Amino acid sequence: MVGEPQRRRRLIEEIAALYDWLDSRLQRESQRAGRCKACGACCDFGAYGHRLFVTPPELIYLAAKLDVAELKAMTSGSCPYQEDKVCTIHGYRFASCRIFCCNGDADFQSELSEAVLKRLKAICEELDIPYRYQELAAALAGFSDTCRSAGAPDPADRAD
Repeated sequence: MVGEPQRRRRLIEEIAALYDWLDSRLQRESQRAGRCKACGACCDFGAYGHRLFVTPPELIYLAAKLDVAELKAMTSGSCPYQEDKVCTIHGYRFASCRIFCCNGDADFQSELSEAVLKRLKAICEELDIPYRYQELAAALAGFSDTCRSAGAPDPADRAD
């Protein structure tokens, strides 16, 4: 698992690089990606009618960047990191959050999702992390068990 500091730092670097690649691709393909209105509607999963899935490396990355040992639980149908229709983790948000745009091209989003999932699976294999693609509520609820081996946050992980 990722408990060792070197492997943990490598995980943080790998996810940061993946997110950089993804953001770059979204900028290059802005017509197909769509333009977010920053209304927060899609973060209310129940009302919007969709589900958000995440993986252990993304959760570990978020915890490291927030410098926390535990992540917020999802106690309603909305993302626990949305406050007053604003994403409080925007810079560290999950790949699915980066990809999805309510007015984006669905085929483009699907293509990007497949590429990102392939890379996330490879990261899990490389770093011996169990791969899970879970709905956000379940992933957050199981974070302690799934990612306990990531250890306490390292201040070096938080550096941007």
